[in-house]
Amino acid sequence: MNREDFNEGLLGFLDASPTPFHATQNMAGMFENAGFTRLHEVQKWNLKQGEKYYVTRNDSSIIAFTYPKSKNYVMIGAHTDSPNLKLKPNPVIKEHGVVKFGVEPYGGVLLNTWFDRDLSLAGRISYLDSQNMIKDSLVDAKKSIAIIPSLAIHLDREVNEKKSVNAQTDICPILSTNKEFNFENFLKWLLVSGGAEDIKEIYANELSFYDTQNASYIGLESEFIASARLDNLLSCYVGMLSICSVDALSPMLFIASDHEEVGSESASGAGGSFLESTLKRMFSDFEEYTQMIRSSILISADNAHAVHPNFASKHDANHAPLINGGVVIKVNANQRYASSSKTISRFMNVASSLGEPIQNFVTRSDMGCGSTIGPITASRIGIDTIDIGLPTYAMHSIRELCGSYDAYSLYKIILGFSE
Repeated sequence: MNREDFNEGLLGFLDASPTPFHATQNMAGMFENAGFTRLHEVQKWNLKQGEKYYVTRNDSSIIAFTYPKSKNYVMIGAHTDSPNLKLKPNPVIKEHGVVKFGVEPYGGVLLNTWFDRDLSLAGRISYLDSQNMIKDSLVDAKKSIAIIPSLAIHLDREVNEKKSVNAQTDICPILSTNKEFNFENFLKWLLVSGGAEDIKEIYANELSFYDTQNASYIGLESEFIASARLDNLLSCYVGMLSICSVDALSPMLFIASDHEEVGSESASGAGGSFLESTLKRMFSDFEEYTQMIRSSILISADNAHAVHPNFASKHDANHAPLINGGVVIKVNANQRYASSSKTISRFMNVASSLGEPIQNFVTRSDMGCGSTIGPITASRIGIDTIDIGLPTYAMHSIRELCGSYDAYSLYKIILGFSE
């Protein structure tokens, strides 16, 4: 696969994955097409050596693995969720001639970027059918149905000097001027549009707004890719494609967990039991399990802050990654990243053998440092881990920016681990 084909697939994956549920569904479809067999956590597993498998949890987290029944696994970890505006359970607000929805910020949203964008709504709805069975359905309005208009500068003359956003009052998307709007009918329309039938009663929903603008190339020579949810669907795509590209006898595992942006403390997050229970079902003998863990490596892949050309002072000058400068190794003395000299050396050795460039990121010593699934997974599983990422501008904006060369470079490095 060349870089152009790789990136075209990436753009399609980004556009088709407005929520973690859709991203997981799309990855599951990719694994099916690549010959992976689906497993279910509530059923007994009868794993066969030399086969490939995948399993999901909560429809929003997914694990895929080859099963050569050997040690020395290369594991790639990413997350399916991105900061967004989630619909509240009782969201309808009718006032001042419009219908608007109450929302709650999910994760560290860069709120200013959500104004004046064409928004749609997607997620999961649970309902009861005529047989009194509870069913879940993924839905996507697939068109612009809402917008959060900015306040005119004439009514806020100091907006360019100071701008704060009140998460309760300022970011309610406007949907309609129809005074007869009915939320139940709206949810039913979403369900029917998504193919659901036999809807007796609607119970609950997990719906999020998203920007309808498609992912695209930017730059005079298409040096950049602009899209929503690059953090962290970019890494999901690389990990998914990597495990689909290796032989079934090459020990590799890919996990994409939900809820990283809010701390990972959930049943389907990296702080939960999903990966550990899967590994213990793969290696039921404790000796074999421990030997596999201690001979394997986890590549925790999450986006990295590229040095912003207009705000370069926000970076440590000696650790300021460049867009299209290669994969970034992330280090933190206080273990906010799990990289160690041993795991860094192993990663650098593979990258060097392929001629792929490597960069380093350390946050300024006078600034706080974010974290990833790396330290969480390393603590829970006991696996040697490296935190890496792809350089990105505008992280947690409604539309982020990455390079059109870096993700393909990471893909080649991960495959280099299996050679």
